[in-house]
Amino acid sequence: MYLPAFPVMERDLGYGSGSAQITLTAWMLGLALGLFTLGPLCDRYGRKKPLLVGLCVYIIASALLAVVTNFYLFCFLRFIAAMGGATTSVAPRAMVRDVANGAAGVRLMSQLMLIFGIGPLLAPSIGGLLLGLGSWRLIFWAGAIFGCCLLIGTWFLLPETLPPEKRFTLPVSGVAARYWGLLREPLFCSSTLVVSFSTFTMFAYLSNAPSLYEGILNFSPKEFAIIFSMNGMGFIIGTQINAKLSQYYLFTRVMEAGMMMVFVSSCLAFCVCELGWVGSHNPWILCFLIWCSIFALGFVGPNAGILALTHHGHQAGAASALMGTLNWVIAGGAGVLMAYMPAQWVGATSVGMLLGIVGSLISDIWRRRLDPKSYLE
Repeated sequence: MYLPAFPVMERDLGYGSGSAQITLTAWMLGLALGLFTLGPLCDRYGRKKPLLVGLCVYIIASALLAVVTNFYLFCFLRFIAAMGGATTSVAPRAMVRDVANGAAGVRLMSQLMLIFGIGPLLAPSIGGLLLGLGSWRLIFWAGAIFGCCLLIGTWFLLPETLPPEKRFTLPVSGVAARYWGLLREPLFCSSTLVVSFSTFTMFAYLSNAPSLYEGILNFSPKEFAIIFSMNGMGFIIGTQINAKLSQYYLFTRVMEAGMMMVFVSSCLAFCVCELGWVGSHNPWILCFLIWCSIFALGFVGPNAGILALTHHGHQAGAASALMGTLNWVIAGGAGVLMAYMPAQWVGATSVGMLLGIVGSLISDIWRRRLDPKSYLE
C-alpha cells in the first residue's frame, strides 16, 4: 500500500533516494525470519492461536509505523510487523494441506493465491487513493485497522484445522532437525525454489513499478493506480483459470506453460525496451507485456506450492514455514536488485522479472529430473 508514497517518505524520513526500497527489504526479511520460527508453533499449538498472536503484533507495529519519524526505527518496526504478519502466510498454506491434496489442493491453493495476489497487486492502488486523502501515515493507520478486522474475523469465523491429537511438541534440536531434513530433500527444495523465484519475479515488478510507471513512462498517480489494478486483475484471472484447468490437465504441465509464458513475455519486454520502442511517447507495448507476465504468474505459485507440500501433511506447518522463509529471502533480493538498477533505465523491470523466471525454470528442470512422473502422467 505504501509503494506510491515512496518519494514523499524518502523526503520525510530524510534518508535519501532508494531508502524506501530498503524498508521493503526489511519487511521481507521479517517475513522470512517470522515464517522460519512460526512454522513449528503452528504444528504445536494449531493454526488459529499463532495466527491471532501474529495479527496482534502486526496491528501494534503498524500503528507505531504511522507515527514514527526516525528511518532506522521505521525499518525496525517494518521488520517486527512482518514477523507478526508472517503467520498470515504460513498458517493458511498449512490449513490447505490439512484439508486437501492433489487437484483439490490445487483448487484451494489457487483460491488462497487469489487473496495473496490481490494484496500486493491491488494494495498500491488503494495506497494511492489514501495518499490523495492525506499523509502517507494514513496508509499505516489503514493497515492497523484492517489488521483489527482480520483479527475479529479470525477469532469468530475461521475454524481450527489441526485437531489436538495431531499436534506435537519438539525441543529446539528437534525443530532444527526437522528443518534440516526438509532442506536435505531435493524434491521439496526444487519445488520451493520454483515458488520463490516466481515471487522474486513478482517483486521485481512491484518494487520498481512507481519508478517505471510514474518516473519513466510519466503516468499520473491516478493512471498508475488504474494500471496497477489492471495488472492485479490479470493475476486474479490467471489464478482462477489455473483452478479450472487443474480439473482437466495435469497441474505440473499448466505450471510449466505459465513459466514459459512469463519467460517469453519478459524477453519481449526487454527487447522492445532496448530497441527504443518504449518510452513516455509509447508505453503501451511494455504495459501489455508486463500484464501478460503477471497473468501467467497465476499459473506458477499455486501449483508449485502444492508440489512442495504434497508429501508433508504430517508436518505441513514446518514445511509451509520453510517454503515461506526461502520464498521471502529470495524475493527480498528483488528489492535490493532494483534499488541498485539505474533509476532511469526503462528496461530495469524487465531484467529483474527475467532473472526471476529464469530461476524458476532452472529449478523446475531440477524438479523434473527428480520426479519425472509428475509431468508424464
